[in-house]
Amino acid sequence: MDRLFPRSESAAPFGRGCLLALLTSGLLLTASPGVIALPQLAWLALVPLIWSLHNQPPRRAALLGLICGLAYYLPLLYWIVIVLATYGQVPLPIAVLALFFLALYMSCYLAGFAFLCAKTGPSLPLLVFAPVCWVALDLIRSLLFTGFPWLDLAYTQYNLPLLIQVADLAGHYGLTFLMVLANGLIFTLAASLVRRKATTSPAIIAAAAVLLLMASGYSFWRMQTFPTAIAQAEQMEVAVAQGNIPQDQKWQPAFQRETIDTYLRLSNALFTAQKPQLIVWPETALPFYPYEHPLFLRLHSELTRPHQTYLLTGAPHREKTSAAGPLTYANSAFLLSPEGQVVGRYDKQHLVPFGEYIPFRRILSFASPLVETLGAFSPGQTNTPLPCQSSRIGVLICFESIFPEISRKQVEGGANLLVTITNDAWFGRSSAPWQHLAMGVFRAVETRKTLLRAANTGISAFVDPMGRIQQASPLFAEYARSQAVALLNGLTCYVRWGYLFPWICLFLTMAGLWRCSACRKNTKNK
Repeated sequence: MDRLFPRSESAAPFGRGCLLALLTSGLLLTASPGVIALPQLAWLALVPLIWSLHNQPPRRAALLGLICGLAYYLPLLYWIVIVLATYGQVPLPIAVLALFFLALYMSCYLAGFAFLCAKTGPSLPLLVFAPVCWVALDLIRSLLFTGFPWLDLAYTQYNLPLLIQVADLAGHYGLTFLMVLANGLIFTLAASLVRRKATTSPAIIAAAAVLLLMASGYSFWRMQTFPTAIAQAEQMEVAVAQGNIPQDQKWQPAFQRETIDTYLRLSNALFTAQKPQLIVWPETALPFYPYEHPLFLRLHSELTRPHQTYLLTGAPHREKTSAAGPLTYANSAFLLSPEGQVVGRYDKQHLVPFGEYIPFRRILSFASPLVETLGAFSPGQTNTPLPCQSSRIGVLICFESIFPEISRKQVEGGANLLVTITNDAWFGRSSAPWQHLAMGVFRAVETRKTLLRAANTGISAFVDPMGRIQQASPLFAEYARSQAVALLNGLTCYVRWGYLFPWICLFLTMAGLWRCSACRKNTKNK
């Protein structure tokens, strides 16, 4: 039987294991979107962590994974302090404590990975178990406690189009699988050289290498052939406006008129050179309830009617479900026609905990300042695309762009254009806007749809169906651009069946654990 970690009688030094785990943290951080951003390092970043688990008992292996996770997630998610302390009116010590507990929670998945690898080591080969287990844990993290799949491993590759084309087969989970597989293959080959003997079956090594080569060949083939499909597709002129409205002024009534003036000025200036058929404004670009405010009429009289264009803009919305019922609030996107009619509205489905609603409000009442004074939002219930001339728009509002299932369902429902509207001003001048953009890139590749991104303070951009970022805006600056984009129809393998891949990995992980448990019982009985 191949062994994941062949064990000797004595455990490996824990201090050396800690240093190796911290090396993985540093490599992952360097590979992530931010100041340095060397994504190629992610293909070998896990090797030190895997090496640190050699000859470690499961509990110590879990501790090594936890240490690795904390050293990675604390600096990766530091922007949480900016969100909470600067804009959320939370005292700084509580904000720092929240960062620690979030990083600790995220690190538990790395600890779980290390524990399971050490636990199953005598029974399962690394190249079989590690990639499957990692993807399974990523899936659980995307679901548990409403989900927080922030910057999964594959997202580090967002700016390398040649490496991410396989996402249209099995989503970003498929690329994550390949990256963990590559890390495992490097470790296996290195361990064989150090020990001067094979630790894994040559057949398994060959199969892993062939799978990686096939994935590389597929990505290369897509890069060569897919531009033709984009060029032959129907084109639509669309525009994005970024108002750069300060977060501390955004909701003050005195600045409402100035905000609308800014967006109208940026949008009208586009028509001197282009004639966009659709203009997109960011999340809550209208800092008022559209149906209740006179400024809403200006959008028709000064923009959509004179230029005969459509406008998609974010705004809060409230209504009564019944005459005697309470008001319900939604974070919405409104589509206005040249005739001045609201021809479509999308309500955000996946709300941000502690940002748009407070879970367990009675217990966690101290967190209430984080929710906008407009009121706690209710989730939307529909994935129906918004029709706009020849396009059918699948809208993703802010946090929703990190959940691939939402964009998948909208494309399955007929969307041929994806639009993300967001307000990333909460992140300040941190690496978070780049991290947020990175995840959105994969929504374009997975579905093979153009993605427009309109952000209040950046990063706004056009992302083509191959994941290539075009005309990205600077942070904290006004920005307005128009571009012809492709409207591709049809469903990718990922949209049809590939979304099941992480569930298959979860099933295989559970099956592997059951097999290991059965093997141990049989050994004891003998």
